[in-house]
Amino acid sequence: MSKSKIFPGKMDVKKDILWRVYLVYFFICMLGLGIIYKTFQIQYVEGDKWRALAETSTTEIRKIEAVRGNIYASNGMLLATSIPNYEIAFDTGLPALTDEIFNANVDSLAFHLAILFPRKTERQYRKELVRARRKGARYHMIQRSANYNQLKTLKQFPICRLGRYRGGFIYKQINRRQKPFKQLAARTIGFDRPNVRPVGLEGAYAKYLRGVDGHRLEQKISGGVWKPIHDALEVEPQDGSDVITTIDVNIQDVAHNALEYQLTKNDADHGCVVLMEVKTGEIKAISNLKRSKSGAYYEWYNYAVGESTEPGSTFKLAAFIAAIEDGHLTLEDTVDTEDGSVQFYDQVMHDSHRGGYGVITVKEAFQKSSNVALSKLLSRCYKNNPQQFVDRLYKMGLNDPLGIDIAGEGAPMIKKPRDKDWSGITLPWMAVGYEVKQTPLQILTFYNAVANDGRMVKPQFIKEIKRRGKVIKSFPTEVLNESICSRSTIAQAKIMLEAVITEGTGKNLQNSTYRIAGKTGTARIANGKYGYKYEGKYSYQASFCGYFPAENPKYSCIVVVNAPSKNVYYGNQVAGPIFRDIADKVYASSIEIHENLVDQDPGGWAHREDGTSPMPYVTYGLQDDLEYVLSALDIPAEYQDRDSRWAVALPRDSSVSIEVRNLDEDIESGKVPNVVGMTAQDAIYMLENAGLKVRIVGGGMIVKQSIEAGTRIDNGSEIILELA
Repeated sequence: MSKSKIFPGKMDVKKDILWRVYLVYFFICMLGLGIIYKTFQIQYVEGDKWRALAETSTTEIRKIEAVRGNIYASNGMLLATSIPNYEIAFDTGLPALTDEIFNANVDSLAFHLAILFPRKTERQYRKELVRARRKGARYHMIQRSANYNQLKTLKQFPICRLGRYRGGFIYKQINRRQKPFKQLAARTIGFDRPNVRPVGLEGAYAKYLRGVDGHRLEQKISGGVWKPIHDALEVEPQDGSDVITTIDVNIQDVAHNALEYQLTKNDADHGCVVLMEVKTGEIKAISNLKRSKSGAYYEWYNYAVGESTEPGSTFKLAAFIAAIEDGHLTLEDTVDTEDGSVQFYDQVMHDSHRGGYGVITVKEAFQKSSNVALSKLLSRCYKNNPQQFVDRLYKMGLNDPLGIDIAGEGAPMIKKPRDKDWSGITLPWMAVGYEVKQTPLQILTFYNAVANDGRMVKPQFIKEIKRRGKVIKSFPTEVLNESICSRSTIAQAKIMLEAVITEGTGKNLQNSTYRIAGKTGTARIANGKYGYKYEGKYSYQASFCGYFPAENPKYSCIVVVNAPSKNVYYGNQVAGPIFRDIADKVYASSIEIHENLVDQDPGGWAHREDGTSPMPYVTYGLQDDLEYVLSALDIPAEYQDRDSRWAVALPRDSSVSIEVRNLDEDIESGKVPNVVGMTAQDAIYMLENAGLKVRIVGGGMIVKQSIEAGTRIDNGSEIILELA
């Protein structure tokens, strides 16, 4: 019997399975043929249409960033500049780059790349380029950050020299903003960033600095990278203009270091200093430093421009000028300071000097900075008409912003009698610099007006704007107030300001070389909702504002130190030394200030009554230099040893004694030499050759060194030299 007859159902199942398999196979074949047909249709029949659509969907006109203009100091030194960096890539799939060209030059190209960018070997570069070519990479990265000289060299390499659209090498310029002097005036220089409020000069003059961006057609390829296509639709950018500031880098450096030194010494929270030219209003130096968590100081906020606070005693000048100008006071008028305190309603005003000064004149009240005297005088003058006092302050411009171009100027505040918060104690407290608000720059502008015989000029940060070396805009001196008060009142104000230095609270700042005029200030700082006292303690703001030389003012300067925390907080002790350091440096380096000295003694050195001639003080240093200077000035000198290299100059009645200082022997024996009395130039030369790192603080001659003379030299150690 046959198997089919025995198992008839089994054969039917097999046929059924085979039929189904053949059916599935047929549909798969038909699907494959459909895919092949559609691919052929898209690639060849409709290819042009889809290629055009793809190109329009992945290409666009993109911006070429213009090179931002530079910011210069007044002497041409760079304060901010854009450093161009270049991203370099290789389009290996460029149609113009044939296999023949690539294969003939790839070895030489790899060799040159290894020399220019040695992070990879010649073999690695060749292997990488061949692999990228095989894959058809349209944007193969060669170097992410190259400088201009490297780019210039690269353009001469094999394949690269064919150009972007024949050789396939692509480069993109990326501009990075840098400040060569780092923290010097960093906040005043500022920044200009997208979606961030502009800061400083970068923001104020952005329309000049930015230039005009260009445009070009680019294509988006794999990885989200945009690749330039061709030059046909490229518009070159126009670089920005250059801004020439009024800042003097040398003075700025002195101001920065002097401020940093005192802030560190007094463990202060922050501080600022501004130096202004009296006649023009040009800002020669401005430094703002804030203490970080680590204890270091850095430029964080422009306190000089933006911090509007109760100024304290520096505001007393405005109060006295108002009363003198309104005819209420003269310098000879007197007032009784009683026991050093006076009560106004429920508040008691105190002097820093306990027990009072007794009966003193107006001039003495100012030079001693007596709160009691001034508050009593102003109450007596304006008690029945406080609006007259406020009107006088307004006429002097103390309630008006300066209108400087730098953003963020703090608003001044002078209360009016009709204000809701005016009370019986407001007038006496305003007299001593409370219940009013001023920024350091606003106070300085007022003092500068006094130095300028009443003419108030606007602080000026910019001299001119240049484009390709040509001046396109100048910034002349702008007058805010032709006369803040009468000349006679100004004359009396100057007498008071000089008396502060010669007889008053600023006596520690006077010197025999030139005269200073100014006012010290010490104010308690209001701490939000806690008032002036927080956790049982007061926080203070120490300040000094003045000008020099007093007889013919050339520069004005303000120093404000906020929250010194080592129990030293008076303006003459904390802020005054900073003013003195800056003034000494500026006076020593500004020849025009010394013009009048030539006529003081036509016969040569000034003579004493007994006929002897006092010799000038001469800094220590190289004996050859000392001999040259003394000889040129016809100053008699006596030499201990003509062969000595280093010498000490000691002034005598009729000559200068040049004595030996064996500094070279100290260095040869590995000891730190004594450089006190020397100039920084000679000391730096000697100490750095000995292996020490030198940091300078202040200006003038060396008065102190941080490592004592005779100490064993530790190579690489830092030695701090204080100059005065």
